[in-house]
Amino acid sequence: MEYRRVGNSGLTVSELSFGAATFGGRGEFFGAWGDTDVEQARAMVDLCLESGITMFDTADVYSDGASEEVLGAALRGRRDSVLISTKAALPTGPEDWGTSRSRLLRAVDDALQRLQTDRIDLFQLHAYDAFTPIDEVLQTLDVLVEQGKVRYTGVSNFSGWQLMKSLDLAEKHHRPRYVAHQVYYSLIGRDYEWELMPLGMSEGVGALVWSPLGWGRLTGKIRRGEPLPKHSRLHATADAGPPVDDELLYDVVDVLAAIAAETGKTIPQVALNWLLRRPTVSSVIVGARDERQLRDNLGAVGWRLDADQIARLDAASRREAPYPYFPYFRQEGFARLNPPIGANR
Repeated sequence: MEYRRVGNSGLTVSELSFGAATFGGRGEFFGAWGDTDVEQARAMVDLCLESGITMFDTADVYSDGASEEVLGAALRGRRDSVLISTKAALPTGPEDWGTSRSRLLRAVDDALQRLQTDRIDLFQLHAYDAFTPIDEVLQTLDVLVEQGKVRYTGVSNFSGWQLMKSLDLAEKHHRPRYVAHQVYYSLIGRDYEWELMPLGMSEGVGALVWSPLGWGRLTGKIRRGEPLPKHSRLHATADAGPPVDDELLYDVVDVLAAIAAETGKTIPQVALNWLLRRPTVSSVIVGARDERQLRDNLGAVGWRLDADQIARLDAASRREAPYPYFPYFRQEGFARLNPPIGANR
């Protein structure tokens, strides 16, 4: 397991983090991802710690708060050995949503109680709240950091302008700066690269990747010309996940399968390993409904794809970016001003 700084901050995390969204099993949409209880969660935490994972991610909406409760119980007695990341902003009740001062103060206190801890190592806004002034949000987070309840702050699912405006106001008014952006990014969902990745590189914001297997589509169970397995959870959750063109999915899985055969790895391990080498990625969040899935995900580290394999995955997963992100002049001068991500500038 490798360890990386989150953006330009002093926070260091393992290259794989564990997502506890499958803990709890309470509620409807966010409770449908799994029903891991405390005993099962403790066994998964043991396995994570043995492998070198240091950060565990959850949110107040996962299983209506039960995910935080189960995670807190599973981490009892070893809190000082781990980092806890949680999120708030999405609705948890008819009048309980957003990132206003009162909501954030209450959300953090409630999360601390459910997690059975006195601090949150990384607290993230789960979505942008257009109804609350950005400076009110930043002032409140400043108070929470000063109180020691929150160590670092970040966001999730922000657009480029929302993140950049927040960073600018934080710098202007000397508020804590967001160090992390929890984003959707996968071989079948590379939109993050168009604007948010260059922003992260420029401003020192690290990416924490959610759904790195494309909402379960890159597990190897979906193949060209083959029906979806009868008991796959994609039957129930596909409409809620990030959309993907069927041909793109099949093209990517074909290459993943070929590389898996070459390397002796599984299709998910190859897909995760590709993400681990991408610019700005601080940690890839993996989840699991059982220990078998977790062990397979953990096999994504400790080895590297070669340059040819990376190039083949890049080519299979690449899609034309929309204006203004594609080089619409297609001339040498424009290309010189806007080189590909990772190229020497």
